[in-house]
Amino acid sequence: MSVQRAASLELRHLRYFVALVEERNFERAAAKLGIAQPGLSQQIANLEAIVGTPLLDRRKRAVQLTPPGELLFEEASKILEQTNAALGALRRIGRGESGRISIGYVASAAYSGMLIKTITGFRQSHPHVDLQLVEMEMRLQMQQIAEGALDFGYIRPPVTIPEGIATTVVLREPLHVALPEVHRLASKSRVDLAELSNETFITPRQPSDVGFHANTIAACNEAGFQPDISPLGRDFTTIASMVAVGLGIALVPKSLNCLQLPAIRYIALLNNRVTSDLAIAYRKTETSPPVRTFIAHNMKKQQAS
Repeated sequence: MSVQRAASLELRHLRYFVALVEERNFERAAAKLGIAQPGLSQQIANLEAIVGTPLLDRRKRAVQLTPPGELLFEEASKILEQTNAALGALRRIGRGESGRISIGYVASAAYSGMLIKTITGFRQSHPHVDLQLVEMEMRLQMQQIAEGALDFGYIRPPVTIPEGIATTVVLREPLHVALPEVHRLASKSRVDLAELSNETFITPRQPSDVGFHANTIAACNEAGFQPDISPLGRDFTTIASMVAVGLGIALVPKSLNCLQLPAIRYIALLNNRVTSDLAIAYRKTETSPPVRTFIAHNMKKQQAS
């Protein structure tokens, strides 16, 4: 004696049933589903066989539900809604439109406006992606991106790049010099860096081959002298304050002009080719769709600027 395997409940059964209830008519529901009416009738009959009870009151000409049918319609609607939401979320992740991205940045990236503009644009076009931003010294950014603890970084080269990490310059800024307002050259609109060869320069607390420390040495060497660098500041807000009270002068990116403090002036440099670059850092073999989408967004912004 053979045993016939019972049919299993599938999502298509629920879709057919919900469409029928919503349309209240087999012909209209079949057209909505893109199937033949006899096929729909057969699928509803199969569904009733699976659940083991009538779902439609066939004593009525119009589509009327039995109490079990009413319960199934309510639950099936919830199941289909949740399924569609889950499928939508999965597809968004696959397209890089959803997920989470951890982003490191140096404070001067925010001063430039590039970070804010890029992040704002990405959030508008990808509202389902969760962006986590943390201010972080760029050598630590490099380490954490390489280790997978951070997805992306905004840095100010030069800096040692670990194996497997790529960097792309997205903005080049001219250098300005920050002077106390009582300085003899503070009233000028432009200044030759060679005129400041006897000054004390303040840089961030970095090795001499990293970031603005390296930029300062390169610019002064181009102007024909080796700078006296001391003291060192924790960040540009601290450095600007140190300049204002007369502890020294500093070479800064042009965008630092937005940091307006009393008793300080920002002056453009004459004949200086050294720039302060803002770059993005990311893994060369990134596999996360949201992160790849964010990288592409930054590249696009760089090409448009």
